[in-house]
Amino acid sequence: MEKKVSLWQIFGVFAKIGAFTIGGGYAMIPLIQAEMSRRGWISDDDLPDIVALSQSAPGVMAVNISIFAGHKLRGVKGSIAATLGSILPSFLIILAIAMFFTAFKDNPWVERAFKGIRPVVISLIAVPMVKMAQKSCKNVWHWALAVVSLLLVAFLNVSPIYIILCVLVIGFSVTYYRIRSLDCARDDKEGARDDKEASR
Repeated sequence: MEKKVSLWQIFGVFAKIGAFTIGGGYAMIPLIQAEMSRRGWISDDDLPDIVALSQSAPGVMAVNISIFAGHKLRGVKGSIAATLGSILPSFLIILAIAMFFTAFKDNPWVERAFKGIRPVVISLIAVPMVKMAQKSCKNVWHWALAVVSLLLVAFLNVSPIYIILCVLVIGFSVTYYRIRSLDCARDDKEGARDDKEASR
């Protein structure tokens, strides 16, 4: 990052994101991708890591995303600025709705507007998920893990935390096995070379 990002910039960007996030933390992902990637604050490889950490940590996902993204930019101060920016617009909007919603909650136009927003939110969530999958899944095994995880969460209601923990164990085990295999192969090769030299 060539230029240090100011706290006011972080607050302003996340206030914009928070004001237009409809549908929860996942709906925030395309806005974060658009706003932060455009400014060069995060790379496409950083976003899946931020989302994974935010989902596995306790608390509201939108706040977790703000904390991790802000921390990556400016440490603890960046986390505070990003969190305040993402929360404040939502707080003010919800406060206004709570004050005046009872007056128009049964209005058919309002009901139709909220029903119309739902499919848009789904598409906003789906697009960055597909892009993240295309960038993160490098081989058949990655795609298999992604599909199995999707099925477990969607149809068997398995907690994402358990899936993440299982994948961490599997990843560590596979990496450890590969390292051990490489070490054994190198030792065998060196042993064969020593035997060959000794026979001379």
